[in-house]
Amino acid sequence: MRVALLPGDGIGPEIVREAARVLDVLRLDGLPIETESAPIGGAGHDAAGHPLPEATLAIAKAADAVLLGAVGGPTYDTLPRELRPEQGILGIRKALALFANLRPAILYPELAAVSSLKPEIVAGLDLMIVRELTGDISFGQPRGRRRNAAGHDEGFDTMHYSAPEIERIARVGFETARARGRKLCSVDKANVLDTSILWREVVTRVAKDYPDVALSHMYVDNAAMQLVRAPKQFDVIVTGNLFGDILSDEASMLAGSIGMLPSASLDANRKGLYEPIHGSAPDIAGQDRANPLATILSLAMMFRYTFARADAAERIEWAVRRVLAQGLRTGDIARPGERAVGTKAMGDAVVAALS
Repeated sequence: MRVALLPGDGIGPEIVREAARVLDVLRLDGLPIETESAPIGGAGHDAAGHPLPEATLAIAKAADAVLLGAVGGPTYDTLPRELRPEQGILGIRKALALFANLRPAILYPELAAVSSLKPEIVAGLDLMIVRELTGDISFGQPRGRRRNAAGHDEGFDTMHYSAPEIERIARVGFETARARGRKLCSVDKANVLDTSILWREVVTRVAKDYPDVALSHMYVDNAAMQLVRAPKQFDVIVTGNLFGDILSDEASMLAGSIGMLPSASLDANRKGLYEPIHGSAPDIAGQDRANPLATILSLAMMFRYTFARADAAERIEWAVRRVLAQGLRTGDIARPGERAVGTKAMGDAVVAALS
């Protein structure tokens, strides 16, 4: 089990360090885990002048799975767009053909009080957002900036999807729903966008191959509202890159904190890049304040989807539930007046629970 560790920037090294300790426990218990670390993002630029150094990409390609921390920070804001840390993530997704992003939003009972919504609305929340990752406005061409005929600066981006791109992510959505509650909601903006009209047509066609899954369609603005009005109506949501990015961050607050949500980005053969959905949080970097649980839970997704070791995944998830049941909280999931522990202390507790 070859795992590439890409800590990145900000709090990335701290949270990946705690996740690596979890891998150490599993290795000592007999799993054949090998790890190799490499820089990405701002750290990649510092080390090799590029956010995705060739050596880092080679390590990622040779690995069976990749664990990523986070990238970015104000230090790099003045770099040209093609050299900014975020290009490291976009580049590795494209290079590894990681087209399917799975983002679960699960509310642990112990965290119901720190959700942004009333406990009775979110209690028992367990939904999955399946986001297409290599198309849409983030990659569409043409894009850029120019001076228009009136002499004003303008920026432009192109939203673009082909039918095969939509079909393959739709099938991931249907397969995911089939393994859960057999209910899939496809989110688009078909009342306005030609791209979404095609999206809806293709998803509807693919649905004929999954008669056991109930398909519904929803406009993205309504979906955003429904996530905060009645989130438990959803089981699996499938959507495009841009809409999925926004909706999954919204869903994170239903679960108490963005620091609790892992993600998996998969290729056609289930090789994956696993990461917390939050950013690099440079304002707390190096202060032992970051929540490592989303990164640790990303390992659980790694063992479930890439290594097909549900036993290891469930063991990690059980350990996280145990430390939450014991009352341990980092600052982002602590209620007012509740004592918060640091990154390392939370990692210590998970390791102890595993052991």
